[in-house]
Amino acid sequence: MPAPASSPNAIEIRGLTKTYAAAGKAPAKHALKGLDLAIPAGSIFGLLGPNGAGKSTTINILAGLVRKSAGQVTIWGFDQDVNPRQSRAAIGVMPQELNIDPFLTPRASLEVQAGLYGVPKRERWTDELLELVGLTDQAESYSRHLSGGMKRRLLLAKALVHRPQILVLDEPTAGVDIQLREMLWRNVRRLNDQGMTIILTTHYLEEAEEMCDRIAIIDHGALILCEDTAALLGRADSKTLVVDTGEGRALPALPEGVRAERRGDGRLALSYAPSRIPADRLIDALREAGLAIRDVAVEAPDLEDVFVQLTSRPAPQPG
Repeated sequence: MPAPASSPNAIEIRGLTKTYAAAGKAPAKHALKGLDLAIPAGSIFGLLGPNGAGKSTTINILAGLVRKSAGQVTIWGFDQDVNPRQSRAAIGVMPQELNIDPFLTPRASLEVQAGLYGVPKRERWTDELLELVGLTDQAESYSRHLSGGMKRRLLLAKALVHRPQILVLDEPTAGVDIQLREMLWRNVRRLNDQGMTIILTTHYLEEAEEMCDRIAIIDHGALILCEDTAALLGRADSKTLVVDTGEGRALPALPEGVRAERRGDGRLALSYAPSRIPADRLIDALREAGLAIRDVAVEAPDLEDVFVQLTSRPAPQPG
């Protein structure tokens, strides 16, 4: 799957705006406010934000389900306004909602979906898709008899019927079991290794931290930050110094801004801002207080810490 010739990006968004008109007593809602975003071809890209940040609106615009108010969207080199059919064919979306016809079998669902995309019968890969998502044994069962996990597998297969260059996963692991989660990520990595661009929204921030090469955080319809995951994690000005003092003595006086607690295993955990207080200053303070230091470890922040720091809002909760 070669990158679009005109750009190294799979998707380019410029000045994307969406305003939902006032309805009754409800005022107009500005869901997106001039969003600019570039998603590199071949990447696994995380789109994160609190509830109501504008993630779903962005995805629905990319999928052609919602009309934007203003701005430009280019998908795989195709301007969405000039070439709507080509831009739509370049992207597959696995929605969060289980929107599956209960009276169709998985095989029939995939055949219908392929027909909607105009995939010639000789180019369809229904059997391979059923095997890919682990639904071969249920291929002829009515979808209404499938478990929730099996329906999610079918949604993934439906998103892939037309062999898109870009796959969007909207909260793909919400409420699923460990087995399905592992299957999903195994397939995502395989597809990405083959060149497919993956866009992920999730409330499981540890998944985004583990899976994504690059992450954008949006809030109130605007881009807060977009960086490589490693650089993003380095933005949080907080670390935790974990010290084994070998005894349960009272906590010593510490520099202002340091939070201290005794963990269940007896170790002392000191949370501090490296930009203001170096770790060796904390160690010196412990030694001056007469504490014997047997072991020291430094814990780096995770994506949830960065998320809260950048949005000043609690991290979204899964489920």
